[in-house]
Amino acid sequence: MSLNDTPRANRLHIGIFGKRNSGKSSLINAITGHNIALVSDYAGTTADPVYKTMEIHPIGPCVLIDTAGFDDVGDIGLLRVSKTREAAKKTDIALIVFGPDKDIDLEKQWIEEFKKNKTPVITVLNKSDILDDTLAAGRYIEEQTGLKPVVVSSLTGDGIKNIYNAIMRNLPEDYDLKTITGGVVNEGDTVLLVMPQDIQAPKGRLILPQVQTTRELLDRKCVVISVTLEKLDKALQIMKNPPDVIITDSQVFKKVYEKKPAKSRLTSFSVLYAGYKGDIDYFIQSASAIDKLNEDSKVLIAEACTHAPLAEDIGREKIPGMLRKKAGDGLQVDIVSGADFPEDLSRYDLIIHCGACMFNRKYVLSRVDKAVEQKVPMTNYGITIAYLSGILDKINF
Repeated sequence: MSLNDTPRANRLHIGIFGKRNSGKSSLINAITGHNIALVSDYAGTTADPVYKTMEIHPIGPCVLIDTAGFDDVGDIGLLRVSKTREAAKKTDIALIVFGPDKDIDLEKQWIEEFKKNKTPVITVLNKSDILDDTLAAGRYIEEQTGLKPVVVSSLTGDGIKNIYNAIMRNLPEDYDLKTITGGVVNEGDTVLLVMPQDIQAPKGRLILPQVQTTRELLDRKCVVISVTLEKLDKALQIMKNPPDVIITDSQVFKKVYEKKPAKSRLTSFSVLYAGYKGDIDYFIQSASAIDKLNEDSKVLIAEACTHAPLAEDIGREKIPGMLRKKAGDGLQVDIVSGADFPEDLSRYDLIIHCGACMFNRKYVLSRVDKAVEQKVPMTNYGITIAYLSGILDKINF
């Protein structure tokens, strides 16, 4: 996998925010060197956020997000602003674009919101080619926000390279440090992957967590052996030594646990992604909420993917069935997918999220933060199944 092959969810997300006609779209075009965003003299040209995957030296693989102006008005305008707020949740680094307008109260509010969410902010003073006094304008922004702006002209390209340098200086502390298997697998381990190919597996392909995990294991110089559940016994028989680690699909957690050698560490793709994408400590802590569920309880299941429901779907069929078997048939289970996620979570007794391979970590953590703020337990598919199978304390994270 080259850097250009890096999935969008694993790339640095750089969001560009500002008022209508501040030059956000022209800025993203200047940064990328491509006409990605529609540019117009009319305010409000950008409607839905535009996501563009790029390879930019020296930043590397990233996603640039062009957003609608956060000063948009009217019913449609407010809808656009809500989409901009949703994009902000996915943003690892925020570029706040200032134009000639000296009323910057809105920009200051957004900067404070990003700071509250621990998102690094870079202020950008655009349209330097038409400003009468860029030094004075820059000083004013710095005095008002405490952040010295990068002065640029999207039209001429002046100062654009300084944005690259500012992004490199403001990379999140844990950027590029998180790995999928880091807490469980050591370099050079022999790893056995148990990957059932059921109706949910795309024909002719592996699901994304299996692909990403396999690639990371190969990069860590591991010996990787892949089998379906039906061939697990045979794989273990022909191996000279037990595998150091077994990584399984969570749906067959219990069956694999019963067959695994005592020396082999056991985990699942979903459990690994609980740490890679979310807050595994909160997910594990929240699993005990399953014991408190009853027929009057409400559970929210959140899927990152948007797909047509399939028979035996893990999120829509299997987990609800397991929970109702324990809590009673009256247990209410609501299901959301994609960007849908309720603002008010207080009516739920538990949230169960998928592995979130299609989301970046920042976005998943924004959902965790919302759950923590509203005092709602939140866990994920793999940890839920391990808990219900009675083996959560026997697997590795």
